[in-house]
Amino acid sequence: MKSLTIRDLSKTYFDAYAGAHVNAVRDVSLDVPAGEFVSVVGPSGCGKSTILNMVAGFIPPSSGEIRVGDRSVTGPGPDRGVVFQSFALFPWKTVLENVAFGPKMRGVARPERERIAREFLDLAGLGAAAGRYPNELSGGMQQRVGVARALANEPDVLLMDEPFASVDAQTRMTLQEELTRIWQERRPTVLFITHDVPEAVFLANRVVVLSKGRVLADVEVPLPRPRRWDPLVASDDFKDLSNKVLQLVRSA
Repeated sequence: MKSLTIRDLSKTYFDAYAGAHVNAVRDVSLDVPAGEFVSVVGPSGCGKSTILNMVAGFIPPSSGEIRVGDRSVTGPGPDRGVVFQSFALFPWKTVLENVAFGPKMRGVARPERERIAREFLDLAGLGAAAGRYPNELSGGMQQRVGVARALANEPDVLLMDEPFASVDAQTRMTLQEELTRIWQERRPTVLFITHDVPEAVFLANRVVVLSKGRVLADVEVPLPRPRRWDPLVASDDFKDLSNKVLQLVRSA
């Protein structure tokens, strides 16, 4: 895994409806050391997803620089894995084939890519589902396949854009616990976008709060690991940190 460095990042676009230029992201600088989990929160329209899309290489910045390790980001690449809110799985491929797709595109031979896929499916607790198709799985299971698929490509940085927003509350809590477990086992460098303040605090080492395209605050989360909702949700430290971040978001 490698570090993610963002320096003086800005994105301006022309809003044809308003007839004016909009500064979606303004002079954002952020360091995510190798193996660290950073959540980004903020009100709608504050630039969270825009930053992630620039880091992923899907859209170019207007100014500034993004680096993964010592390499500048100039477009999409296998050094960055992305997990979206939508499951984005290939419906005509089995779970195993979906997870093996990245290694296949890298030219990995079939026996090895299937071994890699099975390893990450086992890590996600989905080894028994390898031969099934996405439409045979629950939403939570499909999203776990998405995480396994991203990790199987062995990216230096894992980018997650509200990946649990479309599942029910109970499933979401289970997925959050599973993600913290997987992170502890593999220690990928993670940039996680969410609207959910308790989720951000539960998952991360640090929570970055955005306001109007700028970094408002960078909050350390010194909660012990491993983390599970029960009993963490009842702890004063968790409540205090969540309230602190929530007040920052409300003031943004």
